[in-house]
Amino acid sequence: MTQQPASPDLAPAFAPGGALRASINLGNPILAHRDPASGEPAGVSVDLAREFGRRLGVPVELVAFGRAALSVDAVRAERADIGFFAVDPARGEGLRFTAPYVLIEGGYLVPQASPVSENGQVDREGTRISVGAGSAYDLFLTREIREAEIVRLEGAPRALAALRAGQVEVAAGIRQMLEAEAARTEGVRVLPGRFMVIRQAMGVPAGRGAAAQELLASFVEEMKAVGFVADALKRHGVEGAIVAPAG
Repeated sequence: MTQQPASPDLAPAFAPGGALRASINLGNPILAHRDPASGEPAGVSVDLAREFGRRLGVPVELVAFGRAALSVDAVRAERADIGFFAVDPARGEGLRFTAPYVLIEGGYLVPQASPVSENGQVDREGTRISVGAGSAYDLFLTREIREAEIVRLEGAPRALAALRAGQVEVAAGIRQMLEAEAARTEGVRVLPGRFMVIRQAMGVPAGRGAAAQELLASFVEEMKAVGFVADALKRHGVEGAIVAPAG
């Protein structure tokens, strides 16, 4: 990457404390995880944060969270300067999103013996769906589900554990996570297809101003166009997620 740095005039809007605080959601292992050797956050979103800090000419401070809702709240409350979230109308207050940089599918996991064979059969009376509270799929299903009951738990691992324990009939989540669960756990299967597309974008506190929002949006578009996002997905071994089209 040899692109020119961003205008230094905008650095204070993103890093008023001198360092760019990037909110990293470790609850989405497709885009962020802890490096097993160093214990530090790593992944596609971390790579983007570091590249954006390089453009601004400021150091990057990674602020890691285990759940998307906590990561969103940190940026909204300006305890972090940028973040990496799924775009959702329920998250709009106090935040400004870029166009997505990555698209991820949301799917359902069910017991092997379940009579449910397709996504359209999930929303029925008597069906309990476990979700990670505050996740993109929680917000989406809260709007869309009419008959089934949504069981909100703290993080995706607990949502999956609820299915294994027989406490729910369906677990919702990021498709790659569900496929990994089905590969290591007997007696569960992933329903074919998807119930939503999760649009992963960058976000900034609304109060940072229009110029800052435009710069972040432009950065995301460039990172897609020059292959930075695609290279990061490949480098971190991410399968199933795709680079979003130009915004």
